[in-house]
Amino acid sequence: MTTVPATVVERDELPVLFVPAADELDAIRAAWDELERRIGSLRGRRFFGTFDPTTKEYRTSVEARDDDDAAALGLEPGTIAGGTYLRTRLRGEPPDVYERIAPTFAALAQIVQSDDTRASIEFYRRRDEIDLLLPVRSSAQGGSGPLMSS
Repeated sequence: MTTVPATVVERDELPVLFVPAADELDAIRAAWDELERRIGSLRGRRFFGTFDPTTKEYRTSVEARDDDDAAALGLEPGTIAGGTYLRTRLRGEPPDVYERIAPTFAALAQIVQSDDTRASIEFYRRRDEIDLLLPVRSSAQGGSGPLMSS
């Protein structure tokens, strides 16, 4: 098993505007292009990718601002669920860093019991820095707590 440095974090629910995509590389790339085109200036915006394991839907998202008009922008309003997540950070140059996302999520899933009722999150902190957040099952959902021994 690959060792991945990770931290358990709590996140608040976050309102977003998004473009949905099938879980296929070409569809995801097209959705990112569409989101960036519709938003216009990317400066000062926070971007996220989420993957819902139950629907197999990927969403390219931008944090919603009070003055955003989803209908005028042609984007769908939604939320990214809050709660407990296991977080790790990837650093590297695009597009190579993107190739590490799926294997890193797989490695995170080996060290925690993930919560399939919430989407995993890619938080694009900078062009070359991405936080990956895997939702963690709480002890209220069953089990012995969020972290499993390996």
